Amino acid sequence: MPDEHSEVSMSEFMRISGLHLEEVNGSRVRGSIEFGDHHHTPWGVVHGGVYSAAVESAASMGASAAVEERGQFAVGVSNNTDFLRPMKEGRVDVVAEPIIQGQIQQLWQVIITRSADGKEVARGQVRLQNIPMPS
Repeated sequence: MPDEHSEVSMSEFMRISGLHLEEVNGSRVRGSIEFGDHHHTPWGVVHGGVYSAAVESAASMGASAAVEERGQFAVGVSNNTDFLRPMKEGRVDVVAEPIIQGQIQQLWQVIITRSADGKEVARGQVRLQNIPMPS
């Protein structure tokens, strides 16, 4: 993973969410999260916001990598995340891939599966806008 992505992935938000990125490029993002008590709702299951944040983060990283050479990065304009199975703890795998990559917008799909059995626990789509890098 390039150095500029390492800095983003080590942001405080990414550290707290627990998303560890293993592969980041313009056609695929792969990572994982180890769920624990700090991800829980008051009822003892992983909070849906953790899934939504993982979906947004993975899609944004991949979409930004796809347009980086054009001096752009991608920002999410819509995030639709479905929560399929509750979890309390354990590792999940996060995989993001583009559905379409246009000049102005991109659409990415992110699938989150339990590492133990490969069953989907959440999935989402993020529409992103390609915008110029700040100068």
